[in-house]
Amino acid sequence: MPTKIRRRSLEEDPLAYICAPPDGETEEQRHVRVILEKEAKQISDAIDEQLSREKAQEKKGPRPVKVLLLGQSESGKSTTLKNFQLMYDSKAFRAERASWRAIVQLNVVRSIHVILDVITRAQIRRPTTGEDVLPASPIVDDELATLKLRLSPLIRVEEILMQRLMPNGPDKSDAARLAQLTNIPYSELPRNVNREVAVHSANPWKDVFKRLVGNDTESFDSEKAIDWEDPSDPGVVLHALADDMKALWSNRTVQTLLDRQNLRLQEAAGFFLDCLDEVTSLKYMPSDDHILRARLKTLGVSEHRIKMTSGGMTGSISRDWRIYDVGGHRSLRAAWAPYFDDMHSIIFLCPISAFDQVLAEEPRLNRLADSVNLWTMIVSHKLLANTNIILFLNKIDIMKSKLESGIRLVDYVNSYGSRPNDLENASNYLRKKFAGIQREHSPSSRVFYCHMTTVTDRKSTQIILANIKDMLMHQYLEDASLIP
Repeated sequence: MPTKIRRRSLEEDPLAYICAPPDGETEEQRHVRVILEKEAKQISDAIDEQLSREKAQEKKGPRPVKVLLLGQSESGKSTTLKNFQLMYDSKAFRAERASWRAIVQLNVVRSIHVILDVITRAQIRRPTTGEDVLPASPIVDDELATLKLRLSPLIRVEEILMQRLMPNGPDKSDAARLAQLTNIPYSELPRNVNREVAVHSANPWKDVFKRLVGNDTESFDSEKAIDWEDPSDPGVVLHALADDMKALWSNRTVQTLLDRQNLRLQEAAGFFLDCLDEVTSLKYMPSDDHILRARLKTLGVSEHRIKMTSGGMTGSISRDWRIYDVGGHRSLRAAWAPYFDDMHSIIFLCPISAFDQVLAEEPRLNRLADSVNLWTMIVSHKLLANTNIILFLNKIDIMKSKLESGIRLVDYVNSYGSRPNDLENASNYLRKKFAGIQREHSPSSRVFYCHMTTVTDRKSTQIILANIKDMLMHQYLEDASLIP
């Protein structure tokens, strides 16, 4: 595997090793990293204050069960959190349905913008002296250029959606913040700087719609939060442009351009171009499955509180659960450490389908290699010696599709050797690798918990989470001497 670990560095300070600057970093990249790390430090300080307040409050009552979700960006952490909420706090989940409608619409617009950017680059790209030009390079014809022009109103749609979700203004993307702080033109920023718009976890974006109909979440009807007669509603524009968006996505030139740039939108979180008829309907309201698939990058820590009940011979016992989702971007990983000394369990998500991809923030680092490095750091950390660590090898559906299409795991993981290029053999190989790392690096003996998951698959994920819930509740009650 492309995951060689410098063992001495991991033993000395595993978190520092994971957060260390990449080898061969340029001065420009260092400048960008320092700015982002400064912001991450502010987030970490806010987390420390929040934890201090929580610990003081917890002294007044029973200690809650705490679960921490860890993994790189787009590993499935937020989707796992939504699954917990759907299972054990369905009323709150239902109350947020109207706000997730806007997120799904934002995901659709963002996917279209990615395609339009690819077309723009194809239009302005000119070969330089000595550059090899593929004779079969697709040409953006007049029909595709006209289609791109007709979809330009989506820029305004994105602005409206962000204003409605965050009346006080959205947090800017990494690229927008850097352009403002450094005076570097947006278009000239390094390509590894994330351009995805993000919101801070402290921003009450979900509460915007609730306030429209009052605070009674027991009787809240999500559809009442939508003014279906509003001509400026983004859904009206999306409905009018639905045919053009479908034509764009099915265009052969577009698919060729995306393949040339190794952009597989259908594998990314928040992909809805396969169901445009549904999500662009005039009275669209997202289903539970659509909410699980929706993507909104969040900075900071998302916390969800759930009341869990465990039944037994002597009656049921209820406990408060707190589930935390922390940012997986490299610049935010230093904020993980404050949670390590007070967790009952960690669910670590590794998107094994990303074996042929690189990190957006560090294009020289393979995503699977990054997950292996993170896993090594987690299982070797002394503060977590007595913490249950549960591994989700996630996105197995996408990995299966990739392997069946002919993408070979051995081309990215040399140690895979001559094993068959199918999901069963690949997943078993990776499971053994992660188990071996835990066995070698863990400071104390612990059970290896591992699940093969597709967390956007609600039924299979909920079975896994229900088993995890029962296991953790039993261990909690044993530790508290409430059961023999």
